[in-house]
Order: sequence, then C-alpha cells, then structure tokens
Amino acid sequence: MADHNGSSYSTDVKALGSDIHVAPLASSSAPGRGQGKIHLSKDFIEQADAELLATMGYKQEFKREFSSIEVFGIAFSIMGVAPSIASTLLYSLPSGGPVSMVWGWLVGTFFIALTGLALGDLASSMPTSGGLYYWTYALSSKKYRKFLCWTVGYANTLSTTSAVASIDWSVAIMILAAVSVGTDGRYVPTDAHTYGVYLAVLLMHAILTSIGTRALARFQTVATVLCAGLAVAICVVLGTTTPSEYRNPASYAFGGWYNETGWSSVGAFMLAFMTPAWTIASYDSCVHISEEASNAARAVPMGIFFSIVSSGILGFGIMVALTFNMGMDLEPIINSDYGQPMATIILNAVGKTGFMPIWVFMIIVNFMMGASMNLASSRQIFAFSRDGALPFSGWVYRINSYTLTPVNSAWWSAAVSAILCLLGLVNAVAVGAVFSLSVIGASIAYTIPIVARLLAPHRFIPGVWYLGDFWSKLVGWVAAAWLVFISIIVCLPSYIPVTGAADMNYACVVTAATFVFSGAWYYCPKYGGRHWFEGPKSNLEVGDVVAVETARDLQDEEDAKKARSQQEELRQTVEVDDFKE
Repeated sequence: MADHNGSSYSTDVKALGSDIHVAPLASSSAPGRGQGKIHLSKDFIEQADAELLATMGYKQEFKREFSSIEVFGIAFSIMGVAPSIASTLLYSLPSGGPVSMVWGWLVGTFFIALTGLALGDLASSMPTSGGLYYWTYALSSKKYRKFLCWTVGYANTLSTTSAVASIDWSVAIMILAAVSVGTDGRYVPTDAHTYGVYLAVLLMHAILTSIGTRALARFQTVATVLCAGLAVAICVVLGTTTPSEYRNPASYAFGGWYNETGWSSVGAFMLAFMTPAWTIASYDSCVHISEEASNAARAVPMGIFFSIVSSGILGFGIMVALTFNMGMDLEPIINSDYGQPMATIILNAVGKTGFMPIWVFMIIVNFMMGASMNLASSRQIFAFSRDGALPFSGWVYRINSYTLTPVNSAWWSAAVSAILCLLGLVNAVAVGAVFSLSVIGASIAYTIPIVARLLAPHRFIPGVWYLGDFWSKLVGWVAAAWLVFISIIVCLPSYIPVTGAADMNYACVVTAATFVFSGAWYYCPKYGGRHWFEGPKSNLEVGDVVAVETARDLQDEEDAKKARSQQEELRQTVEVDDFKE
C-alpha cells in the first residue's frame, strides 16, 4: 500500500457556533537513523491518533485499548465463519447445492474483498467512529451532503442493529436445536420459545458490551482464536469421521447441482450469494472502533481487509468439507426438524455423542459474535447520536463515568434489535428479512461514500493505506456495482412462485419503512432534520481548536523545511553530476 504523502483533505466542522477549517496532519515520522524500522512509543502513537481525530472535529473520549490484532479480531469474530455458515446454509444448499456452496462462496468472497479494499482507503484517510456517514459528509457536494449524511447514518444504524438481531436469533435457534437433538427430536421449538431465548441472549450481550474498553479489547483476542479453531476443527472432524455412505466424490463435491427454489439455474446461483454476503459482513465494525484503536489510520483498513480474506479462506474450507461429507440426498437435510442443515450434516457424521460438544462450541462462538456485533453497533449509535440525529440522542450520547463506555448506546442497540425480531413470531420466512436487512443497510451505507469519493476525487486525500490512483478508482467502481447487485438479490424471495404472505421476503418492506421514517423526519415541517441537522458536529473546546491549528502550523513549517532540504540536496546532486561530466 502506498504511503500517505502530502497534507490531507480539508473539511468543515461545526464548533462553538462557527465554521472552523482544519486539515489533518500529514503522517509523522519519529526521529530515527537511516531507513530502518522505526519504533514509536505508545504515547507518541496515542498523541498522533488524538491529533488526527481533532482535525476531524472530535476530541478523544475513549481509551485507545485496541491493538491492530484486536481491531482485526472484532470484524473476524463478528463474521464467525462456522456459525454464520450454519445459520445461512439454508440459502445456498437448496439454491444450487455443491456448485453454489463452493463456487458461489468464492465469487462472493472476491467481490466482498474488493469492497473491503475500497472502504480501507476511506478508513485510513478519515479514521473516526462515525465512519461511513462522516465520509459521506466530507466527500459530497454542499447541496446534498446533509441529506446523504443523514441517509447513510440511518442505513448504517439499521445494518448494525439488524446484524445484532440476526446473530442473536441464530444463537437462539442453535441452542434450541441442541435441545431438540438431546431429546432425540421429541422437543420441537416454537417461534415463541425461540423469541424468549433470543431476548435472554440479547440481554446478556447488552450487559457484556457495557463493561470497560480494555476488557472488551482482550475479549476480541479470545474470540479470534475460538472462531479460527472451530472452523479448522469442523473441517478435520468431517474429513475423518464421516461414514462412507455420506462421502461424496470430487466430481459431486465441486460440480453437483441441486435446485428446489423454483428459480432458473442462474437465478438460484445468484441467490446463493446470500451466504457469503451475510457471513463475510459487518467489516465496517473496525471503523466504528476507530476512536478506540491504536494507530487507527493503519490498523482499521488492515483489520477490514484481512478479516475478509481470513474468513473467506476458512469458509471455503468449511464449504468443501461439507460438500464432500453430506451425501447426495439433500432434501432431508434442508427440511430437517432441527432447522439447521449443518447440524444435520454434523450429526450424520459424528452421531449424537460427538455432535453435542461440537455444537456447544458452535453456540459459544456464535454468542461471542453477537457480543462483538453489539459492541460495534453501540459505537455507531454513539457517533450518530453525538451529532443529534437519532431519537433520544441526548440520552443515548453519554459516556458512563465508571466504565468510560457508551452504556446507553449498547442498550439502545439491544432494544431496537428486540423490536426487529418480533418478525420471528410471524414465521421463519419473515424473520429471514432481518438477515437481509443487515446486508441491504450495509450496502447502502457503503455505496454512497464510495461513489461520493469517486465522483469528487479532489475532496479525497489518501491516508497511509492506499491502493494508488488507478487501482483505487477501479476497485471502487467494481465494489459499488457489487453492492447494488447484492442489495437486489437479498430482496428476492427464496422460493417462487410466492403463493401467500408467508412466502414473501419482508426485507423490502422493513427497509422501506425505515427510510420512510428517516426521510419523513428529515423533511418534517418546522421540526424536521433539515431545519437543524448540520452533519458531523465538533465537540472540541476553544483550547482544543487552537491546539489543532497550532499543530497544523507547526506541521506546515516542518513540511516547508523538509521541502527546502530536499531541493537543496537535489541541487547539490545536479552540481556533482555536472562536475563529473
């Protein structure tokens, strides 16, 4: 990745009743000798992070306890490859069977990785918890930036809260599936039972994400190890214990086809993209802890990209292990009473005795996914309420004096998630809309800042992580096209023809309702957001602003000295060359 060279963009921040124009400092170098590796002290990095955040109009309110590996860990643990595939295998298994599971996964992962690279460029340039909506405001034209910023903020909030809801709902389903297996199928969970367990899981996650930042950061390391270990363990167990009657030849594992959706072969294959789209998702979670990450301008884009790649590789291994060891009779697997095709495959492979410890491990990892997601969601909600855009922002935007974390934001996230999964009391198809919502909301929130940056390149100055002018633009346009495409796919019904309300995909309805609400609130006469919403608002005090401007002036002076020094060296080099000639 190319290094940041030159000053960064200039943006307007609202502070103290006036517009203050500040520019982020150029990346600094610690004193050192030669071109070797420079070791920067923790205090130096924290000061640089705080100064960079101040140039975006915000003071440092969190402790920066997240290391680069822990930033990676929050996205990687939220993806939770094995539990996520278990929760969404119901989309790809009936929509093409092995072909969609293996090749659909690879195609989806490729385009998701490009999206991560596009977001990485933006995250390095402007590492703030508001992330997506802040970028939109900074990169859009003055005429539209307030409304676009508002829209992206709501799309991202919808995405993060629905991701919490969908993960925790899958935890509840897994717990009840374990009970069903343990009773040899005598217990069949109802929708009401599932919702009750879901509320209990949600409550525990709200409590967990209310604790201190240091504990939350260390939690990510544990979650990362468990997620990776579980994925590898499943591959090994399926490969070594599956009875011969369930083993498949390579020709079937990579080329077998099964389609019961009613869609054409092409349509069914595209529907299978839902599995990687929901599994390798919420990588913007790294962005939402930017203000708690050390060396955020580098750690956040690295966390985004490498979490996608790691999950893509592990997920491919799981898909291959499944297609080799699930047998060819897929109908009983898809329609199993356990409600989890992957549970049936593992049960067939290892029996009830071997199934239970693996499934308990799966539940633990999935539970940790939900905790990490609620953490990221609470930071997005905190940032958006800091700018006054959410209902009850005055209450939501508070830092707990004991834990120094946004406790109210964590509970706000949990409350909204509880409301979303009331759809689960309708039927399994209806609650599937919550899974789709997390993808749709994220796609909208990702697409707008990416396109805004591409349409106004003069407003964007790279950070320390940058693809280069050509590749950054190409990757950005491809990523935007993918995001629009996958938003359409997840709105389609899983089976056709649709014969009644029970078969509908409710994602369009809930998404439309959300944006009707946000649009109505924005344009409401007298009280609407367009009368008072100013986009990202600075919370800097007068002294903070003066310090930023002073630091900028000192940086400009240092840059000027460096430029003069380089010019002098170049002049002397030319003189020596002329003398040699």
